[in-house]
Amino acid sequence: MKTLSEDFFTHDTVQAAQDLLGKILVHSLPEGTVSGKIVETEAYLSKDDPACHASRGKTKRNEAMFGPAGRAYVYLIYGMYYCFNAVTREEGVGEAVLIRALEPLEGIPWMQQRRGTSDILNLTSGPGKLCQAMGITRHHNGISLTESKLTILDSREDLKIESSPRIGIKTGVDKLLRFYISGNPYVSARHVRNKKAKKGPVSIRKGKKT
Repeated sequence: MKTLSEDFFTHDTVQAAQDLLGKILVHSLPEGTVSGKIVETEAYLSKDDPACHASRGKTKRNEAMFGPAGRAYVYLIYGMYYCFNAVTREEGVGEAVLIRALEPLEGIPWMQQRRGTSDILNLTSGPGKLCQAMGITRHHNGISLTESKLTILDSREDLKIESSPRIGIKTGVDKLLRFYISGNPYVSARHVRNKKAKKGPVSIRKGKKT
């Protein structure tokens, strides 16, 4: 499998959030390689999206979000958990895709050790969990995802994708910008609804496995 090129990340962020599903996140660590299939994402947009960190302009915290595309944007929440994003669009825009959940593939014993649990369904089923399991920290903020030990590999397969409102936000809750692989047991939550938005449409993406 080939590493995704920078060009992959420069197109529409909503489309990128869907296209990243099924791709493989890989981190090469001193003790070995850990990897997982991306099964859940969220798109964060620069316009009309108050939940996006870039909605009020560039700051020291979010500057990695403004590009170049194909870089990592890693930030701390609740003072203890990291969240990993892939920066999208052309440089200066301020958009990204949050990787919300993975299906563990390689290095599962190391993931279990870092997470302190043997429950495979609880290793990477959330943004904070997957960062802990994959060894992703603030030191990865701003690094290239195409030329570093933290990278995303291309993979093609038939997928049924569902959408819903994003999770854990207080603004922009009406937007159907969370995408996940239908029926996958590793997503953080299968059904998310609110009063303003119904469950989003199902889309089908076809391709051949590589």
